[in-house]
Amino acid sequence: MEFKDYYDVIGVKRDAGQDEIKRAYRRLARKYHPDVSKEPDAEARFKEVNEAYEVLKDPEKRSAYDQLGKNWQSGQDFRPPPDWDQGFEFQGGGYTNADSAEFSDFFESLFGQRFSQGFGGHTQRGFHARGGDTHTKVVIDLEDAYRGGPKAFTLKHTVLGNDGRPHIKERVLNVRIPKGVRQGQHIRLAGQGEPGVGDGKPGDLYLEVSFKPHSYYKVEGKDVFIDLPVAPWEAALGATVKTPTPDGTVDLKIPAGSGTGKKLRLKGRGIPAKEAGDLYVVIKVALPKADTEAAKKAYENFRQACNFNPRAGLRL
Repeated sequence: MEFKDYYDVIGVKRDAGQDEIKRAYRRLARKYHPDVSKEPDAEARFKEVNEAYEVLKDPEKRSAYDQLGKNWQSGQDFRPPPDWDQGFEFQGGGYTNADSAEFSDFFESLFGQRFSQGFGGHTQRGFHARGGDTHTKVVIDLEDAYRGGPKAFTLKHTVLGNDGRPHIKERVLNVRIPKGVRQGQHIRLAGQGEPGVGDGKPGDLYLEVSFKPHSYYKVEGKDVFIDLPVAPWEAALGATVKTPTPDGTVDLKIPAGSGTGKKLRLKGRGIPAKEAGDLYVVIKVALPKADTEAAKKAYENFRQACNFNPRAGLRL
């Protein structure tokens, strides 16, 4: 997927004010509008300009886009960094400049899911208005989902400065993580969204939960998986070994004759819930190195004693 330099598309510098961006867009929109333009690539350029303006005219989208950094060049291969938008508060409001089908894969990878439909806005009544709901993504440890409890998050929201450019402000929010929260689940914080107007109540803030990548746990829904290295003699003869889980270490019985890939299910030791998930331990037989004379001799004795051909089932 190619990186899109939206500032280059519009023809403005990265520190341009919102009014300058609007003027540049209007000039290019008139130049490339398919109904009037004589340019051979007018339709494609018009869509490209519309997409760039969809991001740069919105202080929230623009601030988040700017966080990707200044080192990317148009046309470079690009994949969004994991949780690139973590902590950004978005009010959203849907696509305002074109149909979503006209946007590139680059745009969709950054804003498609989050902005494909509005999140809800102000509810007007006279001179009073309820504040808009906001959404943000937060990242927690898997262990937080097992235990729950308080956790502090630094959230970023965008305000338009007197210079006409978006500026990021931060706030620290203390949140109680519910025990058993799952990846993708939303936590609603009443009254923590956009301030209301007049006597209007503030909107709500919705936190979308994501788990930090773990060095050895993988999560699928409410089930958790771990690859467990075992020695050849433990796999062949059976053993009881210490095994980590997100909720503490357990003594796990390895059945004799276990091979790599065998799954051992620990019922109810996945993510807690009304119906808790399970923890699956996947056996991975680890071979010791033959890096000493004693180890080499042991392997040779092992080979002679077992008379084992691992490729016996293949047609060779």
